[in-house]
Amino acid sequence: MRVLLTGGSGFIAAHVLECLLAQGHSVVTTVRSKEKAELLKKTFPNVGLDRLSFVFVEDIAKEGSFDEAVKSDPPFEVVIHTASPFTFNITDIKAQLLTPAVMGTTNILRAIKKNAPTVKRVVITSSFAAILNPFLGYRPDYTYSEKDWNPITEEQAVENTPNGYRASKTFAERAAWKFVEQEKPNFTLATCNPPMVFGPVHPALQTLDSLNTSNQRFREMILGHMQDEVAASGMFIWVDVRDVAIAHVKAAESPEAGGKRFFITAGLYSNQEIATSIRKQFPELAPKISSKGGEYPQEGVFKVDNSGAKEILGLQFRSLDEMVKDTVISLQALI
Repeated sequence: MRVLLTGGSGFIAAHVLECLLAQGHSVVTTVRSKEKAELLKKTFPNVGLDRLSFVFVEDIAKEGSFDEAVKSDPPFEVVIHTASPFTFNITDIKAQLLTPAVMGTTNILRAIKKNAPTVKRVVITSSFAAILNPFLGYRPDYTYSEKDWNPITEEQAVENTPNGYRASKTFAERAAWKFVEQEKPNFTLATCNPPMVFGPVHPALQTLDSLNTSNQRFREMILGHMQDEVAASGMFIWVDVRDVAIAHVKAAESPEAGGKRFFITAGLYSNQEIATSIRKQFPELAPKISSKGGEYPQEGVFKVDNSGAKEILGLQFRSLDEMVKDTVISLQALI
């Protein structure tokens, strides 16, 4: 199939791209700069322009930003939207997080409806942040699933940056479902909602300093920055980036996936479990990583129901040990 992939050099998107190419699909990916396109060419050197080409979209939140990108010959059948607005040093949550996230999503949906009538499926990268209720703590007796929505309001969203981030994911996904309901386009929508995304990095696309937020804890461990105590885990559910990539491709290919959200998680983890796995598989790193700290809270944490991803998308999630081994090896190549 012919696919438009947005944000192709991102951590998740690069794995989605690898998955699409491995299955023989033809991909055009949006990038913000010529440099990013060159890095992707280096990452996939044996793929010709007939199967991988690029289109420049500098600011996805700008009105009309995708109007030309969605046009293609041969035409697109699928759009996978992983790009999120580029933000740093947040000083205005509404202007820098909320508005761009919603605009980036609605811009591409409007462009597809207007200029790409052949597109039959759109897959959007959402987040567990759009599922989690952040105001109710660890909820050890509760099981989260795709049915849950973060109840955050616009007033709560601007109180602090973590709220702003979660709200940006929630509002953007809600805007996508509302668009489909109201505009009744030719395409059906599916969303993938992963939590903490760990896993190996593509060396051409990342450095130790530019790691995605989730993977930074691996860098800190292997560099000896958690020698005295392992840091708190933060979120206690995870998934391997390669399984997230497979989920996006299956959500694009599967007729049954249309109109559904998918909670993409392998289950629970703690930073101490990651530390233990590193010490076990890489004994030479053991002296650098403490056996103290990074545990589960005493009261326990919520449970997860990932049955939709398993049953509809056929996902089989990688183990924590496999993810840890491959992640550490990929990061060691960057040191």
